[in-house]
Amino acid sequence: MYVSMKEMLAKANKEKYAVLAINCFNLETAKAAIGAAEELHSPIIVDLLQDHLKMHLDHRYLTKPIIRMANNAKIDVAINLDHGQDVAFVKQCLHEGFSSVMMDASMYPLEENIRITRELVVFAQQFNASVEAEVGDLGAVAGDQWTKEEMYTDPDQAIRFIQETGVDCLALSYGSSHGDYPEGYVPEFRFDIVEKIKAATNLPLVLHGGSGAGEENIRRSVALGINKINVGSDFMKAQLSEIQSRLDAEAAIGYPELIHATIAAGKEVVKKYIKIAGSENKAL
Repeated sequence: MYVSMKEMLAKANKEKYAVLAINCFNLETAKAAIGAAEELHSPIIVDLLQDHLKMHLDHRYLTKPIIRMANNAKIDVAINLDHGQDVAFVKQCLHEGFSSVMMDASMYPLEENIRITRELVVFAQQFNASVEAEVGDLGAVAGDQWTKEEMYTDPDQAIRFIQETGVDCLALSYGSSHGDYPEGYVPEFRFDIVEKIKAATNLPLVLHGGSGAGEENIRRSVALGINKINVGSDFMKAQLSEIQSRLDAEAAIGYPELIHATIAAGKEVVKKYIKIAGSENKAL
């Protein structure tokens, strides 16, 4: 069933688990994410990154087919715009049928972030859509733009932000980075940031950069109040590895067979993270 993140994350918050948001960019990746969730009877969020939609396949061609896929699923599925930074584009996605959007104005000073987000929250209400936002700033492993301590979320600012915007969930920066970490590297998390914000607001909180964050880091994050975990790099890396493996074994493999193999590889990563996040058998 196609739903917004609002009710999905409210249930996760109450029952102390997290829902995975998988970065997808076409129908095959969405099929892998939803299929894995169905197999483990877990809710799932299909995250469509603004940059991917602008670069790869326009939201006008992608949204409706995924909505149909979601409505035919045996579990709850939300579509969320990930890191929407262009207000006009975010509004277009809501008009197109997105059940949830992230209004990421974290690059602006706090007052401007609050103003932009609050206006978007009001706009999204007419669509009964949920809104995610971010306070703090996550870096990226690519280009060595790692998250630094000065980029971490200030808990007091986050608490004020939540109170003044009415967002449905908030992404925090407390140690993770976007992208694929070097092999064997596990980031250190500032769990006190999560604890303070959760205690003051009891809002569903979000971990971005879940790939490679470390199983124990994720489990502790969930225990402290993280209710949405974004995973992209590990999901796509598994599919890329499958393509390389299949081509090495059979260079003349048919393209449909090759793409179908990536769906199976992606599903295994999603199922692994579903189990870590604790959402297995949590679908209604």
